[in-house]
Amino acid sequence: MRHLNIPFVGALILSLWSQPQSGRAAESEGTVASWLSQPLSVEQCLNSALAQNSAILRGKADLEAAHGVVVQTRAIVIPKLRSGADYQINQSSAVETFPTTGAPGFPTIVNNDQKWSANIRLIQSVYEGGRITSALRTAKLTKEQAVLSFQTVVADTVRDVRIAYDDVLLAEQNILVQESSVTLLAREFEDTSRRFEAGTVPKFDVLRAEVEIANARPRLIRARNAHRIAKNNLVNLLGYDIPRGIGEDIPLRLAGKLADEPFEINLSNALLRAFENRTELAALRKAEKLRLENIANARGGFKPSVQVFGGYGSRSSAFGKDLTRDISGWFTGAQLSWDIFDGRLTQGRVIEAQALHNRAEIAVNEGARRIELEVRTAYSSFIEAKELLESQKKVQEQADEALRLARARVDAGTGTQLDVLGAQTALTEARTTRIQALRDYSVARTRLDHAIGNAVDKK
Repeated sequence: MRHLNIPFVGALILSLWSQPQSGRAAESEGTVASWLSQPLSVEQCLNSALAQNSAILRGKADLEAAHGVVVQTRAIVIPKLRSGADYQINQSSAVETFPTTGAPGFPTIVNNDQKWSANIRLIQSVYEGGRITSALRTAKLTKEQAVLSFQTVVADTVRDVRIAYDDVLLAEQNILVQESSVTLLAREFEDTSRRFEAGTVPKFDVLRAEVEIANARPRLIRARNAHRIAKNNLVNLLGYDIPRGIGEDIPLRLAGKLADEPFEINLSNALLRAFENRTELAALRKAEKLRLENIANARGGFKPSVQVFGGYGSRSSAFGKDLTRDISGWFTGAQLSWDIFDGRLTQGRVIEAQALHNRAEIAVNEGARRIELEVRTAYSSFIEAKELLESQKKVQEQADEALRLARARVDAGTGTQLDVLGAQTALTEARTTRIQALRDYSVARTRLDHAIGNAVDKK
């Protein structure tokens, strides 16, 4: 199964837009015991990586941040509810009074030296020079770009986990091959030693067999080290914390095996699917459209801004000392502001936005060429791996038969030890080449899947 068709991916993206997400939860001891105590399939590894891989977690945080940007962008469309209040006391000499004639019935009017006011106001922008509709389009594009970027992270992680999984399988098989080689050479050394003691072969043959064993052991040591490193790399991609008590060799077991699953596609179809499916290219196209909206937003500075408002207010009386006496009532109105000349600030913003839009267009074209190169390279590597694998199908059988015949000739007295050692070396090389070809085929298939956008099934 090559496509990752996991509902978790879509549900994950949906949940991130609907509510805040917490950071990675600490792994329980049961979880740790689980991944160390049972063989892991490639599907289990992919699910673990989707849940706790560092790149995935960073992608989730970026998705949450993008959601915040979307909320901010839409704010210009939504009415604003504002409230305000103030209290002021003035020095008596700063209070203006109104003199009167002092006639009976006409008291002296004195402004209060203390005053307060409070109001609540609802404000709605009705015209912002095109920035309102642009904000709605920008919010939609920002959300879509964030989802595409997250899908890119998922696709990259799927590719890396598959390759790391295959590397562990290769290292496991290589250990078996090298152990088998050492076992065969040890058996040959024992057989040659017995022949030497019987006087049928010279001492040279014994020394030669011993040297062959010594030469084979470093390859086994390197294979075991490659296995340890490959497991560490895979565990890191899966986001697991290695328990403190684990030594240098992680007891990780895999349930899969290297296989040559058939896959047929021609280059033209691969390119068409890549241009259609690759989320990186789609994200670049969204970025180009966002830059276009920035131009519209910048040009809005040339035009007026109009808002309507309404509310309710209350204030103290300007005359008299009683602060509890208030004057209250509803109010409504409209306001307009227009920077007729802003020192060419808006013009500068338009120039900047247009230049960034041109740059985004160049990035889209460059991204398309880069993806085409990646597809062509991955396709060529896949064809090479496929041909190499095909060429190795019968080699191991032939090497086994050659070793059997070499031993039969030695037993019959018509062959030499050199023939046996040569046949053993050829068999080891054939086995090594075979498993390497299987791994290279699987990795080339994974890279081609990623290049044409098949790493994650987005249906």
